[in-house]
Amino acid sequence: MIVARESTYIIRGGPDGRERLRLVARVMAPSTTELFDRVGVAPDADCLDVGCGGGDVTLELARRAHAGRVVGIDLDEPKLEIARTEAREAGADNIEYRCQDLRSSDLGSSAYDVVHARFVLSHLVDPQAAVDSLVRVLRPGGALVVVDIEKAATLCEPPHPSFERYIELYTLAARARGVDPDIGPRLPAILANSGCRPVRVNVVQPVGRQPMGHEGDVKLTAPVTLESIADAILALDIAKRSELDSLVDDLYRLAADDETLISTPRMMQAWATGPSRSNNSGSSRLARLGR
Repeated sequence: MIVARESTYIIRGGPDGRERLRLVARVMAPSTTELFDRVGVAPDADCLDVGCGGGDVTLELARRAHAGRVVGIDLDEPKLEIARTEAREAGADNIEYRCQDLRSSDLGSSAYDVVHARFVLSHLVDPQAAVDSLVRVLRPGGALVVVDIEKAATLCEPPHPSFERYIELYTLAARARGVDPDIGPRLPAILANSGCRPVRVNVVQPVGRQPMGHEGDVKLTAPVTLESIADAILALDIAKRSELDSLVDDLYRLAADDETLISTPRMMQAWATGPSRSNNSGSSRLARLGR
């Protein structure tokens, strides 16, 4: 994931973080496919994937925009190196990965038909400013697509104190860094405030009860995420290592229990067409398709 500054991002990066993103990508694959079907990605579209991480969504955009180009940006260079290798192995020669900071770097003079950012804004202190900068690189008629979480709306049935503590610790750690782990419902307003119209919205929330297959992956997101934020929690001194170890063990047990239902956070998908007046030249492939 892209981070404006390392101190605002609470999830572990690097190769370990890449493995967590593989899990997230499997969980999100069905809703990602449906989202891009709704948005429409032309075969010759130019796309920007912000906070691309290991490149799972970038590869999907490259598959759809096979005659266009796709740029993925992120601050985690070790993850980008893995993404570059996987793109070569997949034969995706229309992808370029850049180590770039959304908030402090110029996104350049290129213009894009589709700009996508998933699980990025919940890690930024000023998400509105970030969206405003993304609007500036949209072609007229281009689509801005954002997806993010409402962490508090995560399900565990029957309720379990270790799961509730996990949600509490995630929320405390995020808010201590000045970011909003429940930003999801705010996404439509953020897009509208940037001048995008009309804003379309969809809510997704993968859920699992069985410990195998896709449902098992959904359930594993809880313990894997807690492991991935442990360093931030310890640095903030809001829990001790012994408590974290116990919580992680409990969450893995819940994930393996076929009588416990667990979900991801509720997630908001919001997409809209950029402002009709833009400094960018060229008309969007989406606009030419009449979308």
